[in-house]
Amino acid sequence: MDETVELCYWYFQHCDGEWEHNERIRIQTLDNPGWSVRINLDGTELENRPFQELVVERSDTDWIHCGVRDREFRAAGGPLNLKEMLRIFLEWAKEGLVVIHLLARVTARIAVTS
Repeated sequence: MDETVELCYWYFQHCDGEWEHNERIRIQTLDNPGWSVRINLDGTELENRPFQELVVERSDTDWIHCGVRDREFRAAGGPLNLKEMLRIFLEWAKEGLVVIHLLARVTARIAVTS
């Protein structure tokens, strides 16, 4: 399923007449260039779930930083990394794990450039 559609389902699943009245999901552009994603976890099953901070630096335009702080998932990434950032959130939300294919992609890139 497409990440934006899946995020819509996650959002709708949590709408209960109250929860959705606060600012819950923000996707914005960055000036370096890139993307910022913030998802408020307050009142969800994720608000206390641990998240190991993730930093992936592939190049000046291919990077991702993800973490959870103050019950908010926060991610920033390069101009073509929005889909991957959303996938990281969605996999963590479903499984509590960061996707393995992300690590395989990083390993593959390191092997190719070495």
